[in-house]
Amino acid sequence: MITVRELLETKGSVVWSIAPGASVFEAVKMMAEKSIGALVVMDGSDVVGIISERDYARKVMLKGRESKNTSCRDIMTSDVLVVSPERTLDECMALMTEKRIRHLPVVDDGRLTGIVSVGDCVKAIVSKQEFIIAQLENYIRGG
Repeated sequence: MITVRELLETKGSVVWSIAPGASVFEAVKMMAEKSIGALVVMDGSDVVGIISERDYARKVMLKGRESKNTSCRDIMTSDVLVVSPERTLDECMALMTEKRIRHLPVVDDGRLTGIVSVGDCVKAIVSKQEFIIAQLENYIRGG
């Protein structure tokens, strides 16, 4: 079983964040520049929300709001699910599937230490399975 900690050691623990009072335009611009689908909304060192491209599409664009005049606070998901570094990727995948979310901030001892996406989990799980298959094939061949 691969843990979140192991994934972050490979992927890295950079987390892009934004303040709750920042405009949605600033958030979307940052997501585009960083090629990411979500930002953690931070008030100082506290995780207070998460904002995603989906939030923008559903809560700004489809409602005819202006992204430059709407704050992240107004559209962010404030009931943020977080995971500890000890959780397995299988547990994260199950949680993301059940709750229909794509990103999980990682909090260790009250401090934001990373973020995992459904894509990160799938990539790591597939990579591990490919490694196991290669090892088994090598064993079967007597190598």
